[in-house]
Amino acid sequence: MILSDLNYEIHITNNHHQLLTEKLNMYAHVFIVTDAHVYTLHQNFFNDVFDMKKTVIHVIKPGETSKSLEVYQTICDNFLDHQIKRDDVIVAVGGGVVGDLAGFVAASLLRGVDFIQVPTTLLAMVDSSVGSKVGINTRQGKNLIGHFYDPSFVHIDVNFLNTLTKRELNNGYAEIIKASLIGDPELFSQLKNPKHSIDEVIMRALQVKIDIVKKDPFESHERMFLNFGHTLGHAIEKEMNYETIKHGEAISHGMMYAIKKGIEYQITEDTLEKEIENLLHQYGLLNIQIGDIEMYEKRMQSDKKQRKDGLQFVCIQSIGNPLIKII
Repeated sequence: MILSDLNYEIHITNNHHQLLTEKLNMYAHVFIVTDAHVYTLHQNFFNDVFDMKKTVIHVIKPGETSKSLEVYQTICDNFLDHQIKRDDVIVAVGGGVVGDLAGFVAASLLRGVDFIQVPTTLLAMVDSSVGSKVGINTRQGKNLIGHFYDPSFVHIDVNFLNTLTKRELNNGYAEIIKASLIGDPELFSQLKNPKHSIDEVIMRALQVKIDIVKKDPFESHERMFLNFGHTLGHAIEKEMNYETIKHGEAISHGMMYAIKKGIEYQITEDTLEKEIENLLHQYGLLNIQIGDIEMYEKRMQSDKKQRKDGLQFVCIQSIGNPLIKII
């Protein structure tokens, strides 16, 4: 299946790599960013898809701490040492950390090198690989240095999901649940059924994001809807040093916080709180205890959605109907 509503194609497949190989054959040299876990786990994929005679592979440490200025500098130095040219291609093979980091390298190195996303986690497939946001973290917070930079191609192979733990798979489901809440009530209903089609929910979640990004590619208004749950979620991740809680778990607490705030502001239907909480529990996304909310609320003030008139905070009125409130 190919989605082509954006400036690039998104190919959804199951262990078929011919189209990706054709894209790679267009380039004289290929520069890969991946992490040690993915590189070890998917050796057959690397050997089958890439011509190693023209490929440079940079392997980073897994985890959010690799989205740093130091690791970014190391990758740039390595690729420049190997004489990367503007008509070569950088390929991200991994989860969201790898994609964000490799994309930022591609956006800035030589003022722009082609970039292909090959997400290997459900979270990256339905979120970070699509939408053109790339970047790194700072000590002040998450994704505070970055760019909007389109990939030239996104290759989503659902076969990669067979290697994920249940917790990591559920980590991705948090973003699918978010997509349903801001743009697809039918998807929300499908997610309640444990026997739903994974291909179908991936496609529907992607379509929600694509429709929003098409309207607002640079996040002046509608695209902020995609941050539902992320304002508090990012603060939780930062406070926990990106170690004890996963992104999907953090934004799930953030979504519940936003629901409660929405009810408090008389924006959100109060009947939604239990229904959404039950769905998040179904996917084990509220199992990690986060403690005192006030500690995270202070961190929210450094969120990149902060403006001179206040923090642009995403609530939902009903399922599929988001709204931005200044708080």
